[in-house]
Formats: sequence, C-alpha cells, structure tokens
Amino acid sequence: MAIIKKQFSVKAGDKTINIEFSNLVEQANGSVMVKMGETIVLASAVMGTEDKADLGFFPLMVDYEEKYYAVGKIYGSRFVRRESRPSEIAILNGRLIDRTIRPLFSQQMRREVQVVVTCLSIDEKNDPDILGIIAASLALGVSNIPWQGPVAATRISWSKENGFIINAEYEEREKSDFNITVSGPDNLINMLEAEADEVPEDIVKQAMKIAQEEITNLNKQLEKIINEVGVTKKEVMIKEWDLELEKEIESFAKNKLETVLYLKDKTERNTQLDLLKTELIEHLEAKDFSLESLNDLNSIFDEQINKIIHQNILENKKRPDLRKLDEIRPLEMAIDILPRPHGSALFMRGETHVLSVVTLGSPGDVLLMQGMEVTGEKRFLHHYNFPSYSVGEIGPLRGPGRREIGHGALGERALFPIIPIQEEFPYTVRVVSEILSSNGSTSMAATCASSLALMASGVPIKEHVSGIAMGLMIDEKGKYKILTDIQGPEDHYGDMDFKAAGTKNGITALQMDVKIKGLTEDIIADILDKAKKAREFILEKMNQVISEPRKNLSPFAPRIFTLKIKKELIGCLIGPGGKVINKIIEDNDVSIDIEDDGTVFVTAPDEQKAEAAIKDIKEVTKEFTAGEVVKGKVIQIKDFGAIIDLGGTKEGLLHISELAPWHVNKVEDIVHQDEELDLKIKKVEPNGKISLSLKDIRYSEEDKNKKKRPN
Repeated sequence: MAIIKKQFSVKAGDKTINIEFSNLVEQANGSVMVKMGETIVLASAVMGTEDKADLGFFPLMVDYEEKYYAVGKIYGSRFVRRESRPSEIAILNGRLIDRTIRPLFSQQMRREVQVVVTCLSIDEKNDPDILGIIAASLALGVSNIPWQGPVAATRISWSKENGFIINAEYEEREKSDFNITVSGPDNLINMLEAEADEVPEDIVKQAMKIAQEEITNLNKQLEKIINEVGVTKKEVMIKEWDLELEKEIESFAKNKLETVLYLKDKTERNTQLDLLKTELIEHLEAKDFSLESLNDLNSIFDEQINKIIHQNILENKKRPDLRKLDEIRPLEMAIDILPRPHGSALFMRGETHVLSVVTLGSPGDVLLMQGMEVTGEKRFLHHYNFPSYSVGEIGPLRGPGRREIGHGALGERALFPIIPIQEEFPYTVRVVSEILSSNGSTSMAATCASSLALMASGVPIKEHVSGIAMGLMIDEKGKYKILTDIQGPEDHYGDMDFKAAGTKNGITALQMDVKIKGLTEDIIADILDKAKKAREFILEKMNQVISEPRKNLSPFAPRIFTLKIKKELIGCLIGPGGKVINKIIEDNDVSIDIEDDGTVFVTAPDEQKAEAAIKDIKEVTKEFTAGEVVKGKVIQIKDFGAIIDLGGTKEGLLHISELAPWHVNKVEDIVHQDEELDLKIKKVEPNGKISLSLKDIRYSEEDKNKKKRPN
C-alpha cells in the first residue's frame, strides 16, 4: 500500500514546525507527525467503541513515550537493553500534555480516550515537549473524537544578556534566567510551568504577554489545518442526569449543605457530608427513585456543592472556612524535629502538615542520569511522598505515582536556584518531604518545609524559598475572585490551581492548571501580584524560625575535605585496577571522589579519618625534585643496587655506584633488606623514574675524596 501524506508548516517565533499527516497509523482515530529541526514526535488519539454510563468520571489516559533510538544510543540496564518504566522527564512531559488537553473535553463524556505521544527523534537542540502538546492537539483535532481544541504551546526564555527568546534551544535555555512553558486554546492560557533564578514578577508578566500572542497566532494556523484535514466529530454519550432527581436533591440538601460546608474542621465536615448523603439516599428511596437514577446521586450532590461554593465566593466573598479572600491559614513551623538526620523541619499551614528531612552525602552519591534529553549527574534531589493516611484513607504503599513525581519536581525547581554550587559546598543534597496531613497546597508546603530544613542542616543556601497555592472562582460572564492559600474544597471545586514559589528577590518556580477553557494574561498578572504578597508574608514567618544557615553541620553528617592534585597524577592515585585508591578507602573508612581536573573529595565520618586519608593521598601523589632529601625503605636487593620504597606507589633506584664514594663490591656491604634510609633525590626522569643517592647524604666531603672504604 502506498503511503499517503499531507504536509503543512506553521511558524512558531522564528522557527518552522513541519506537520505531516499520513496513513501510517491508520487505525487510530487521529494521528500526526510533528517536526522541528530533527526532533520528531508522533501523536495518536484513540477513542473506545462503547460509552461506559456507569463511570463517575471521564476516562482519559495521556502517555508520553521515550524511545532510546531517538537519540541514537543504547540505554537500559546491562541485562535489559530496552525501555522500561517511564523516566521522570517522560512523566513530566506527559503531565504537561494532560494538563493542557484535559480541560477541553466535556467532563461528562463516558467514552474512553487515550492520547500517546512518542518521541521518535531528538536533535539535542529542540525540546520535544512543546511539539508533544501541539501534536496531541492536532491528533485530537483531526479525529472524530469530540474535543474543544485546538491548543498551542510555546516556551519563552529570558536572560539579562539576551532578553526574550521564543522556543529557545537547550543551550540557550541553560544560559537563561527564566524559562516558562505556556499552552492554551484560542487567545487564552490554560497551563504553565516555569523555572526561574529569582526573577521579578514584571518579567513573568512580559513573558505571558508574548506567550499569549504566540499562542493566538499558532492556534489560528492549527485551526486552518484541522479544518482542511479533520473529519466530523462523532456523537457520544454526554452524561446527563435525571432532572427530577436533581430538583429533589437540590430541594432536600441545599440549606443543609450550606451549614455543613462551612464547618471549619475538615474531619467534622467530611463526616457530616457523609451523614447528609446517607440521609439523602434514604429520602430518595422513600420517594421511589430508581436505583439507576441513584447512580447519578454523587455527581448531582457534587454539583450542588460546587454551585454553593462558587456563589458564596463570587457574591459574598465567603470561603468554606470563612477566611478573607487573601488570608493565609494559621502557620506553625519548627526545626530539628528528628535527632539523627542531618536536618529536619516541620511546616504546618492549617490542616496541611509537611515534614522535610535533609540528608548530606559525598560527591559520589550524585544521581547518575542517562536519558534522551539529559545525561549527567544530579547533586540536588527533592522527593515528595503522599501516603494515604495524610487524607485519612486506606491505601497500598507503592512507588511514587505521577502526582508525587510532579510535586517533587516542582519543589526541586523552586529550591534549586538557592542551592550552593559544588565549589562552595561539595555535598550531594537530598531532601524528602513527607506529607503527614493534607488539606490543599502540599507541594508549596513541602517547598517551605524543605527550605527550613536546608538552613537547619547547615547547607549554605542563599535565601529562604516559600510557596503559595492560589485559586480562582469565575462565572460565565467573566466575573472572578482570586483566593490565596486554597484548601481542599476550593482546590476541588475551584477553577484554577496556581502555585508560585520564590525568595524575597523573585520567583523561582510557577505551575498552573485550570478546569475551565483558560485565562487571560491580565488575570494571571493579578494572580502574580497577590501571590507575591502571600509569599513575602510566609517568608517573614520562616525567617522568625531560622533566618540564616547554621555555621556547623550536624555531628552525624559526613565531613568532606577537598584537595587538588595534578591531572597527570590521577592515575597514580587510582593505581592499577583501583588498587591504590581502594586501599586508602579501606584503611581509613572514607570515600574518595576524583574530578577530571584533579580535584579530590575525601568524605569521612570524622576529621581524624579524613586527615589520615589525605596524608596517604599526598604521599601517593607526592612529586619529587632533584636535591630533595627523602626517607625510604629497602624493599629489594639487586646486583646493580637497591629498590627503595618512597611511600605510596613511588619507588626509586639506589644504584650501587651511589652507595658510597668508593667502589662497592656488594650492595649488602652498605645496605640491607628492610633498612630505612635517608636519601637524596639524584635525578627525576621525564618518565617518572627516580634515581637516589646515599653517598651524597651519608658521607662527608673528606670521605668522598677517599678511593676506598676506610677501616
């Protein structure tokens, strides 16, 4: 069968994105290949054949697949040379796509949809994440799957030297002070993800303006392509509930819900909601509603809560816990929670409680990364755990899911700009945030707790980082209210979750998700201003607990000492098959890491062991010069002289002619096996061979003038 192709191109900033539709993936509902440079992604969208009316949610799956062949390398473990579980970057890219396309589906759909984006080729210049969002948008847009796209995506980078760059390449991004990924439909923004090096809000606002213009331009181009290639959308079931049932539930529950929803204590509120729902079911059964109709009860009940919360906030500025719109829940903080770990801190904001723990390790404890986009070492790690008990539920303890990985990465981005460089602090730093109790904004609480723990541990961070989660309630006419420090009900029923983290000097990380079609840049600017005020308030409270890093590390933290050797001597220190360095490590109970430039890190449990190891290293890497007096031990007698151990791996030759100022018949006449001697360096050859002299140091000038050994 012939390959049928339709090709298009769109402009994205000063770059060209090439788009190709073909029959290669002809059994999917929609597919497309999108290219920028030599980076290529393939997106497919598939919809199930049956509606699942009994589901209480829209079943959407979004996956991002990395293929190692895309970068032309063979990765994987030594025994399994193939792709296995998704990497952290693949999971984060999948979340970017999911968060962009999900709000544009009707949440009342009950037909399964799966979007798979596969990176087929990567040129190490152009990031596939932006292409993945655009490809997913096109695959859905040209398919018969009901969807309210298209959406476009762009990345805006900024630096003091180069200003703003649209869709910067990897090298340009590394030199930038600010990078933000923005996506959305029409001229709106519905998803953003940013990392920054303490950048002021004004820079972010300018970037949002550029991004919105770019998204609007791209969406116009994508819409033309979809109109030309796309097919008619299929009619699927949009879940509608019994209107009579809705009226009955509203009549029974409205006033009672109003009372229950505004109970301050989360546990009591949830208990009363469950009791009210049980009472409602009994009431409906008495009214002879069918069991099939009762399947809609949860959705209708939830919608009634949504209406009440929206209405009270928009019209009366009344939040579920009766706070002011810009009021932050009570804050409690403490450090040194745990005695043995190297640093710990507790951050409590209302019913959200997070314990963060710092562990310091040697330079060799870095995370080795081997992937399509990033290969190298990672010396700062932030991990986030969300056990089921934090929300009073029962659940299996498994590895981190997409949410945990996403929240951990957000905190890591927020904290990274304040972490000292290796030259200033050679430790590998791992922070683990344990969510002990959750009622909204755990990722930002984890960021605050981690900052406190880092200072308490003595890591010389530049500033504290705090974070805040902002919410939004908006109606169909565009009237909106911004909420500071959202908690459970406001997060669940609200229209936006906007997380902002930073220092007193500026922003370090941003993340936004919405449940509506999108927001304008003006609304986002308003959110940024209110988030700054909240962030600064929290920073002030954090500084009251600890305002600068401790001068001394925990007594349980390892000690790292640094010394420098010549690059040419690295091989001497390592020794054949690692024999020399392994002996030093074993003898002194230390770990040793060597950089390519000759920097040597000695990590030891205490200073005494480190000093002993450093002494051994200096002996091994000692450089000898002619005329220098040294100590050595006879380790081997030869006819032509003696082999002398000079310490470490160094040996020298004491030639028979250098034993005495007169003729020596036998080496043993002057020196003996295992004898320790003071010797003079006679000569050091370019190849490292050392010639020694005993006569130059043992005998006087008068003795040297004698032709034979004195009696």
